[in-house]
Amino acid sequence: MSGVKRKRSVLNVKQKLEIPLKLDNGESASTDVLNEENAISHSAALQSVETLSDYMGQRGFGYGDITAVRKICVDIRQEMNKEQKQRSITDFLKQ
Repeated sequence: MSGVKRKRSVLNVKQKLEIPLKLDNGESASTDVLNEENAISHSAALQSVETLSDYMGQRGFGYGDITAVRKICVDIRQEMNKEQKQRSITDFLKQ
């Protein structure tokens, strides 16, 4: 992908805080929290939440708080898997 420039989306603090809440409620962060030009990928969300989990562990946050963040990671992974299965089915049917 050399030579291809990608537009980097910058999220404000409110948007960053709303993403895990929306995902935890089973909603889509890309359509419910963000507008179309600032969509965030599941992998980017997962990386951010995993980083937050690591930070919380280092800073001595309570077990319940860390467990809640880890549940968000699981939810993101499940959503990623669901979308991958949907893409696989769609690709298979196109053939």
